[in-house]
Amino acid sequence: MAESCTRPDEPERFPRQGNMSSKQDLIQWENASVETCTILSWLGYGQEIIQARRDAYREYGKLLTARLCGKATYIITGSKCEGLSSYLESDVDQMFVNNRVFCLEDDVKSSAFPGEITVLRSLSRRSYHGHCRLLLERRGTTILEQVNDAFCDDGYGRELLSSDLYVNNWSNVDLTEGTVQHERAGPSMPYTVRGQLHRDLVHALPYYCPNILSKWAARPRHWPPPEAVQRIVSLGAVLTPIGFKGSEYQHVEWRVCFNAGEIELISNLNDTQSKLYVLLKMIKNDVLHPRKKEVSSYTLKNIVLWMAENNPQASFHKKSILQWLHEALDALRVALITLELPYYMIPERNLMATSGLDREQQRTWISTITDMLNEGPQMILRLPKIRTALIAHPEPLRWYSGRRIELELLMLMHRNRVVICSDENGEVDFTDAILQALQRRINEVITDVCVRMRMEGCRVFNLDAILDRIMM
Repeated sequence: MAESCTRPDEPERFPRQGNMSSKQDLIQWENASVETCTILSWLGYGQEIIQARRDAYREYGKLLTARLCGKATYIITGSKCEGLSSYLESDVDQMFVNNRVFCLEDDVKSSAFPGEITVLRSLSRRSYHGHCRLLLERRGTTILEQVNDAFCDDGYGRELLSSDLYVNNWSNVDLTEGTVQHERAGPSMPYTVRGQLHRDLVHALPYYCPNILSKWAARPRHWPPPEAVQRIVSLGAVLTPIGFKGSEYQHVEWRVCFNAGEIELISNLNDTQSKLYVLLKMIKNDVLHPRKKEVSSYTLKNIVLWMAENNPQASFHKKSILQWLHEALDALRVALITLELPYYMIPERNLMATSGLDREQQRTWISTITDMLNEGPQMILRLPKIRTALIAHPEPLRWYSGRRIELELLMLMHRNRVVICSDENGEVDFTDAILQALQRRINEVITDVCVRMRMEGCRVFNLDAILDRIMM
């Protein structure tokens, strides 16, 4: 592998040995780590662009929530809100939290709610950790049809809210023009807008669970800091409509999730920890190639969160990222061998319990990861983006990286401005001066890129295709 990625006239920057047996080995690991961090920043994973993405998606959520007039809260979740994927790099994960329904933990006393609010009581007994059923405690006066039609009898004269019926009811809602809905995927309803913008939508319910959160907050830890712990506790939880696979109550079970809290957790990772998570996701996509999310980005996120909690923050720095990548891959290998990985927020829940991993795939992945661990820093060359960046000359790479990052920021600002300039029917006022200025600069940046590509001998046929390519 080194022969294809190292020029003949320069020393090998990514040595093969997997263990640091000498001071020279340590220096090579550290140098390779620093270069990897630099390349990741050029590729769009530096602190500034990550924070800009987070701010833009948070603002986007607030703008759309304001249009819902208190009926629901709109949240961008996943890698987009975490700031760890570019504009078109992955699907946009969306969550609508119904504010006309409130769910309470098993032993929590009922509070006074306005009459229009529907109150549900969780029943976690006989459900797998991190899951529950929902009993109707009080039907609200303004209950949505999608909620009201999802109740079923539990066999004892009580009403349970069915997660299956809830998802199906929302799937029957009419879509806007140009939107194509796809087959249900777990709790989400995937759809595509204008043939290229892919979305995953989950309809969730707010969940008040102080017992779960106080237990999490009380753990001894190096990270996150106490003030962040308190913010995460205050953000609460949601219930998503998906049961534990194989459970006899699967069709009426709901999963406890902490999306807002996990967004806060990821924002508290330092630069090296964020880039470690990015590298792990690259390995998943470019080396492991899971077919059915047997290993998901969520699996890798939990490994990073556990590592951050259990180790001093000062030990995560740009000279150590490849050593931490080695540790994280070893943790993933152990999880694949044992089929056990505790969920960071509720450790009793095993994230590997429903992975669907077959024996052949398990052996293959364990073997692949073992080989990577033995390669030491050289393992980073398995990643196409990193390998291409190493081969590329630094000046063009930095130039294209700068244009790509500027273009992404412009696109994020443009999208948020479109929401501001839209009326209640979705009609956009394209005469808005700010919107026009953003569009002009977007066109200028694309033109600059096309001109340079032609100067370097590339064929440029379609400006829209160039935009899509830059934003991937």
